[in-house]
Amino acid sequence: MTQATSTATAGSPTRDRLLDAAAELFYREGVGVGVEALCRVAGVSKRSMYQLFDSKDGVLAASLERRAPAYLAFLLPPDDDRPPRERVLHVFERLEEMAARPDFRGCPFVAVTAELKAPDHPASLVARRCKDALTAFFRQEAERGGAADPELLARQLTVAFDGSGVRAVMQGRGLDGLALATAAALLAGAGVNGGDGGDDTARRAPETSG
Repeated sequence: MTQATSTATAGSPTRDRLLDAAAELFYREGVGVGVEALCRVAGVSKRSMYQLFDSKDGVLAASLERRAPAYLAFLLPPDDDRPPRERVLHVFERLEEMAARPDFRGCPFVAVTAELKAPDHPASLVARRCKDALTAFFRQEAERGGAADPELLARQLTVAFDGSGVRAVMQGRGLDGLALATAAALLAGAGVNGGDGGDDTARRAPETSG
């Protein structure tokens, strides 16, 4: 169960504190964080937690579900008239920005799924929906940009996004334009170019040595 036990508690301050604490702790320390530590940080009793959720798994899934809208809102561009290429690159610019932060631990949805190693876990299902939403955005822009195979390009861009985040965590450093340059190369290879026919990627994504 990933939802509160009643609609009356769905937006309660206790539930919000619990989910906010869960999102921070699970992202920073991993899904192995225990119930006692979670409740202590959230300032919530174990009894209150179990009144809201039937397990830690439920808290984990609900914390991801609560986080997803803000995460996607940060990544995705607003509705505007920029060409598809620029709208896709906006996402990778955001990734570069996140990866440069000292507290970056990768995509929270990828991180949880990798730790759980269980595709049918409630939290894995929530994570998959979030990643599917990102892929759907890429596919929409690929179609608008005239890509020969929008579905393939969308999946390639998603892999580039996730792989770039993993690399940043493994290397313990920012991406220095690598994710942006990779996305630009995929777009160019698929025939999705800027609206003015120009390519300013070199100015915005410096070369990297690996």
